[in-house]
Amino acid sequence: MQSYTIGQAARLLGVSPDTARRWADAGRVATHREEGGRRMIDGRDLAAFSVEVAQGAAAEAEEPYTSARNAFPGIVTAVKLGDVAAQVEIQAGPHRLVSLLTREAVEELGLEVGMQATARVKSTSVHIDRT
Repeated sequence: MQSYTIGQAARLLGVSPDTARRWADAGRVATHREEGGRRMIDGRDLAAFSVEVAQGAAAEAEEPYTSARNAFPGIVTAVKLGDVAAQVEIQAGPHRLVSLLTREAVEELGLEVGMQATARVKSTSVHIDRT
């Protein structure tokens, strides 16, 4: 399973590294130390926490968050595989994006909960790039 540094987690959550560090210090998200001593966050824990943060931000937001860009780097929070089709959810800061694509594409990309991915939006289609 992929793990993330505090800085990587902060970028995926759309907050500063100091905020992510404070959340980790307060126990809001579990961390572990790698051999070099850096604090890391398990991908599955970060995926669950990103959904929690986004739901809290959506409840508090007065105006919706907007972006002029069409690329949304984030973390995969759900993968649902069917016989032919698949559904992938990505939490990109306060944005939850859902893409319907082929099962084959999901398997080729190796997409799984907790890994980084970028959702690209063009018109009504959402494309997923593994990062």
